[in-house]
Amino acid sequence: MRVLVTGASGFLGSALVTGLIQKGHDVVATTRRAVSAPVQAVEYRVVGDLDGAPEWHSPLQNIDVVVHTAARVHVMDESSRDPLRAFRQVNVFATLGLARQAAEAGVRRFVFISSIKASGEQTRPGTPFRADDIPDPIDPYGISKLEAEVGLLALAARTGMEVVIVRPPLVYGPGVKGNFASMIKLVGRGLPLPLGAIHNKRSLVGIGNLVDLITRCLSHPAAANQVFLVSDGQDLSTTELLKGVAEAMGKPARLVPVPVGMLQLGATLLGKQAMAQRLLGSLQVDISKTREMLGWTPPYQVEEGLKHCFQSINNQVTA
Repeated sequence: MRVLVTGASGFLGSALVTGLIQKGHDVVATTRRAVSAPVQAVEYRVVGDLDGAPEWHSPLQNIDVVVHTAARVHVMDESSRDPLRAFRQVNVFATLGLARQAAEAGVRRFVFISSIKASGEQTRPGTPFRADDIPDPIDPYGISKLEAEVGLLALAARTGMEVVIVRPPLVYGPGVKGNFASMIKLVGRGLPLPLGAIHNKRSLVGIGNLVDLITRCLSHPAAANQVFLVSDGQDLSTTELLKGVAEAMGKPARLVPVPVGMLQLGATLLGKQAMAQRLLGSLQVDISKTREMLGWTPPYQVEEGLKHCFQSINNQVTA
């Protein structure tokens, strides 16, 4: 199968390219700018920034499936004066522009990597998001992802090109950046953290599990025009996650059991409510639809994923 992967130099895209090659697929990888080819068996194409309305005619020739991982991603410190417009430009307009050109080129299936933020921002413990729930995104990133999903499914109805939507929660693995990488560094340096008494529940997904599911979505007949949630199948509290990270590093977890109410008050006083919500709140997903319709089970346990993640960033943590 000949697969086009967008965002191929990114965290997920690069792992997906490697995974697809290992499965024997013919891969065309697109990037914003020229990069050295990390996988020699892959054909790399430079398409420029997505908000520049790139021309996809040449990369799409003879492609069977497009996997669209490129996006304007969620950030903690947004700098745009109009974040929703900025997210829409890349995540909605550019995505639909690519999809329309893919349909015109005869592409059979379009796999869109969305986000659990299209479902919503948080859940009550024991009440996970389900794939067929009515979405309720809160922030501009989640809104833009949902708008892209709606547009893609409408395009599928008009053109016959199949669309598959995957909504991952937090993704971790080798090369992870952002808050997860920062957390790992703090644990690795042995700093005491006031996070030893948190009893929330959060779903996350190791990049190996996510790549495995995406690969399943390339051709499974039941995946056509469906929305799927994905996770490791093991929901953890923030405290449990930090302990797991420390164990994967072979280091002690220095977690101080500070009451959640005190942490919330401190975060409010410091203007860090969004960060507190991610550390203290729950966000669970129900992957039963994914399991049943696709016959899919996460191949890697959380412990395996964390060890794999740590092996990649060990030098950064101990530097």
